[in-house]
Amino acid sequence: MQIELRVEQYPLIACDMLAFPIFEDETDNSTALEPLDRITNGVLKAVLSSGEFRPELHKSLKIYRPTGIQARYLLLVGAGKKAAFEPSKLREIAGVAVRNARSSSCKTVAFMCRGVHPAGIAARAATEGALYADYESDFYKTTENEQKGLESFLLLFEEEKPLEEIREGIRRGNIVGDATNFARTLGNEPSNILTPAEFAERALARGTRAGLSVQIIERKEIEKLGMNALLAVSRGSEEPPKLIILRMDNAGRKKADSEPLWALVGKGVTFDSGGISIKPSEKMEEMKGDMSGGAAVLATMIALAQLPSPRNVMGLIPAVENLPSGKATKPGDVVRSHLGKTIEIINTDAEGRLILADAMAYARTLGASRIIDVATLTGACIVALGQVNAGMMGTDQETMDRLRSNCRITGEGLWQLPLDDEYRKAIRSDIADMKNVGDRRAGAITAAKFLQEFAEETPWVHLDIAGTDLDTEGRPFACKGATGYGVRTLVQLLE
Repeated sequence: MQIELRVEQYPLIACDMLAFPIFEDETDNSTALEPLDRITNGVLKAVLSSGEFRPELHKSLKIYRPTGIQARYLLLVGAGKKAAFEPSKLREIAGVAVRNARSSSCKTVAFMCRGVHPAGIAARAATEGALYADYESDFYKTTENEQKGLESFLLLFEEEKPLEEIREGIRRGNIVGDATNFARTLGNEPSNILTPAEFAERALARGTRAGLSVQIIERKEIEKLGMNALLAVSRGSEEPPKLIILRMDNAGRKKADSEPLWALVGKGVTFDSGGISIKPSEKMEEMKGDMSGGAAVLATMIALAQLPSPRNVMGLIPAVENLPSGKATKPGDVVRSHLGKTIEIINTDAEGRLILADAMAYARTLGASRIIDVATLTGACIVALGQVNAGMMGTDQETMDRLRSNCRITGEGLWQLPLDDEYRKAIRSDIADMKNVGDRRAGAITAAKFLQEFAEETPWVHLDIAGTDLDTEGRPFACKGATGYGVRTLVQLLE
């Protein structure tokens, strides 16, 4: 889909659909709506005064062949309350416009960017929203999809805006939008396709193309590095583990030398059966997405390389498959991690923290001075926060404050949970330095407390994205399936 700026007056633009956002605060007598109402010979005032259209967020009304404009359809899109119209809401209603256009077999959509956001931010948000909405997850269907993607998405502004700022916003929106959709594709892939080896191959191909340095560490080297926690998870599978390392070339970039080295560590369990502590069969197919944290890290690194980011950033993705077999790790086994700390494995379904522990420790060996890990880590986080917010914990309060304040731009919710020292008691082991699970209480927090043992004094943030990584119902601005959660959050922070 081609996304571009148009500076013509909107009634004169020949397109399949003109999408015009309306705020709840705007009544049928609002002066801001008077030009559109006049051009369409009173249609706008009529649908507002009759109650046929209520401009609540994500609501829409499609009008066929309206008088006064060249577009085949006029789409009125509810933008909610103007005071709450953050850039994240602009992204969503741009997506609503695209989903409506697809359902009407439209190829060209003109979208009016309204609101008080800076032009570059508005252009970027609308571009990301359009790309996000134009994505479909049914790529393995053999029947032809009737809802083809759009050919062009035209951005319009009510007032004169800096053109270069808008074009730069579109460029950045394209990069982040494409990266987010790449993460969604990885999350939607079945595990017989996206094995750890295939994950590594795609990281190598896409990462190299974006200008990243990509290193794949194989099982023998993982064994030499003493990453026995990571190896314990992969032991039951025929698929060999991979440790994917992505680095950015910061040569010539401003501030790069004075910046700390950030390490993004993403959980890459391409399928999680639970191992010997096997999961119930219901919804187990969703565990193909247990590598969504790794997908977010890979996509973020690809986006940062293209923007480019002035930060020093590397990405680490431990990629494994967790299956039961005669070779699988058993509850009660003890392993020695890369850091040297010993772990009693009580539950083999608490595997994500094991692979992250070795990857985080290795990131510190490589010189990381700040760490952010991203993982579909615990069902307890879903119980606590549902599918609205990801859980956030850590020792780097400055970074967590920045991440939280960015939610209004990214549209990806975060909520900080406590990490008091008292929670450490839950993972005390009688025979090893720690055990990998506590009891059922505060499960998301005790999982983070386990990871803290491997961050030690390095400033660290943990994002538990269980619940936010998958949309099982679909939304007015997106299809169901993997969400690509975390890409916008990490890019916004590090860009």
